[in-house]
Amino acid sequence: MKFLHTADWHVGKVLRGRSRAEEHAAVLRELVELARAEDVDAVIVAGDVFDTAAPTPPSQALVMQTLLALREDGRRVVVLAGNHDDPRLLDVYRPVLGALGVHVVGRFRRPADGGVVSWTTRAGEEVRLAVLPFLSHRYAVRAVEALSDTPDQHNRRYADRFAQLARALTAGFGDDTINLVAAHGTLPGGRLGGGEREAQTIFSYYFEATAFPPTAQYAALGHLHRRQQIPGPCPIWYSGAPIAVDFGEEQNTPGALLVEVEPGRPARVREVVFRGARRLRTVRGSVEELAARAEEFGDAWLRVVVAEKPRAGLADRVRQVLPNALTVDIDQEFRPTPAARRADAAGRAARTPRDLFRDYLARTGRHDERVVALFDRLYDEITEAGGEGD
Repeated sequence: MKFLHTADWHVGKVLRGRSRAEEHAAVLRELVELARAEDVDAVIVAGDVFDTAAPTPPSQALVMQTLLALREDGRRVVVLAGNHDDPRLLDVYRPVLGALGVHVVGRFRRPADGGVVSWTTRAGEEVRLAVLPFLSHRYAVRAVEALSDTPDQHNRRYADRFAQLARALTAGFGDDTINLVAAHGTLPGGRLGGGEREAQTIFSYYFEATAFPPTAQYAALGHLHRRQQIPGPCPIWYSGAPIAVDFGEEQNTPGALLVEVEPGRPARVREVVFRGARRLRTVRGSVEELAARAEEFGDAWLRVVVAEKPRAGLADRVRQVLPNALTVDIDQEFRPTPAARRADAAGRAARTPRDLFRDYLARTGRHDERVVALFDRLYDEITEAGGEGD
């Protein structure tokens, strides 16, 4: 059997006010083309198909179109809810998409009620897929326990509850079947983004790799956006996201996993990289240096760190030479020192509000004569009104 493992689409994501809709459409087309080219038997979407619990109609349309395209040629498609998804919304889709051959799981279900998906592949292999959508800690840890126990006890209880659910859903795994698990959540040792921060230092609740039985040939996970394998009783993989959703992920390689598996043997995994999304890059230098390198950056979205002292209009100048700059910051080396800030504060005590406002605009690179004029008019109106009341 051959299948695709994907997760964390985050359709509807907006980055610093910029829509990623075209990029999402491009990478999801790559996913569909990959499914067709490799003639896979199934596709597992391990959560976070949407970026918010209330996705816009265009976001919902893109997801639905993609799922139906993946379903073509009789492929099995299984979707589970992630922490960004509204499980109630996915459960609304469940009957309609189920009739079209797309199996959707918004909340935990008993094995016979959709918690385990079973089918026979074209080659005659029997498949058992246990589906574990995101488990909110609110449901795993009771309110009275949250008031009385320590955070470590809360997490231990969360991991124990998840393991109980996993055992119930995988109890029917046999030696002669292909046994798979799909889940959304955090495992200890998982890495965030392109850096080396461990996920459990950021997310409060996580489950253990031992929740997955050795009878499973593969565990398909979502939640961490960096593609990676986690040590455990069976092959455990995060597919990573098909698009870098923020600058903390700029070193990631967006894509999906192509998995081949047969009864009684661990899965064989191949990583596939997607190219449809624009890169995210952090760039540093003076305005002159950045302008000279502009062609090098191509169409990447940029986080710009300017190696110059703050001055009026600096951010506007940066965006003139780098139109794809989403954020403009001043390099720490060029920011005022604490001593300089204290001296500046002492000087401000003798300055007028007009002076202080102009200084603020200059320091932040937002100077605009129209804003200055508006401030002056408002300030005059307020001070004049105050004078009349004296």
